[in-house]
Amino acid sequence: MIGRYTLPEMGRVWSEAHKYELWCQVETLVLAAQAEAGTVPADAVAPVRAAAPPTPQAVATYEAVTGHDVIAFLSAWADNTSPREAAAFVHFGMTSSDLLDTALALQLAEATDLLVARATSLVAALREHALAHSGTLRVGRTHGIHAEPDVWGHRVADFAFAVARCRDRLTRARAAVAVGKLSGPVGTYSNIDPAIEAAVLALLGLRPAEVASQVVFRDGIAEWVSTLALTATACEAVALEVRHSQRTEVAELAEPFGTGQKGSSAMPHKRNPIRSERICGLARLVRGYVTPVTEGMALWHERDISHSSVERVALPDAAIVTDYLLHLTTGVIEGLAVDAARMRANLESTGGLIYTSGVLLQLVTAGLSREDAYALVQAAAMDTWQTGASFRETLRTRAAAQGQPLDEAALDEVCRPERYVERLGPVFSRLRALS
Repeated sequence: MIGRYTLPEMGRVWSEAHKYELWCQVETLVLAAQAEAGTVPADAVAPVRAAAPPTPQAVATYEAVTGHDVIAFLSAWADNTSPREAAAFVHFGMTSSDLLDTALALQLAEATDLLVARATSLVAALREHALAHSGTLRVGRTHGIHAEPDVWGHRVADFAFAVARCRDRLTRARAAVAVGKLSGPVGTYSNIDPAIEAAVLALLGLRPAEVASQVVFRDGIAEWVSTLALTATACEAVALEVRHSQRTEVAELAEPFGTGQKGSSAMPHKRNPIRSERICGLARLVRGYVTPVTEGMALWHERDISHSSVERVALPDAAIVTDYLLHLTTGVIEGLAVDAARMRANLESTGGLIYTSGVLLQLVTAGLSREDAYALVQAAAMDTWQTGASFRETLRTRAAAQGQPLDEAALDEVCRPERYVERLGPVFSRLRALS
């Protein structure tokens, strides 16, 4: 991923330098376990443990010749080992994927820990914003059309619980990918004792695959990327709401706009929802990685490498982008400007049409059949759409023409916006308890 969208902590997890640090860690632990078991000389451990990880440049120099990343790494690391002969016992009994898959599991676990922390911060921001606006009336919209009165905090509470569920999925996905293997070329432990695998993976905080070929089966990694896609899309849902509500015709919300920020090179008046648009755009990238990574589950026999080229790009990018999206969405919510007066004005802009559901039920309660009540209310509503008159006025006209009396006191209650949100208390109680 380009530096523009890479935050430092997540960038470090996926850096070449950190990858080689993890490779050294895995290989050193295996060497030490082999020495303890008496499989390799004990005096090989200290020199290898003291050897500095090879630089990415040193590995790249070897790989330009070998065309094999693990062999290049081992050669470059051996150059840092004194005496060099000790390096002969590094990678003893292992195959390349023992190292690659085990170290990848460590990277995935580290990345997920960062994502869980980011998601927790976003949940907190959404929770506090929703609670602060638990009484901020706005119109609810379905199909983009005014529906019934709502409060802004209710909409945000929905986002808060959605992101919390994504955070919980991330925790479960971490367990799915925190899996290593040290079982040799086709997973039969031909040159390495299963006890070595168990001991080393325990030290690394990983669990051994129940069974492996040359590689760990990719369903856990596919689950992980799918979880990132859901998380990114939850961020997009928040951003899409902001984008819609910042449109000039709506003007209920506005994302942060910093001092000195510019919206357009040509139009100085512009204050565009660029953060929210960026969130919506980048979420597409994360979703786009689900299919190619999932296709890595089906490999030829014990292994081919059709998955590895995809994973080198898709896994770091998906993690880096999701990390950035969580961070960016948190900033949007923390700096979001809410125009409560505009929300109320928009709520009232259709002349009372947003109360038709309550009016319908009031007329049924008064004795009309549902069919007759619906026909009366709909006809009055269509008159309001066409004439711009108030809904109560068109309803009175239509009811009088049909000889239908109206209970004006009951309609006063039905046409009170607060009535439609009076039962939201338990929602906000659950939200207060969300952590």
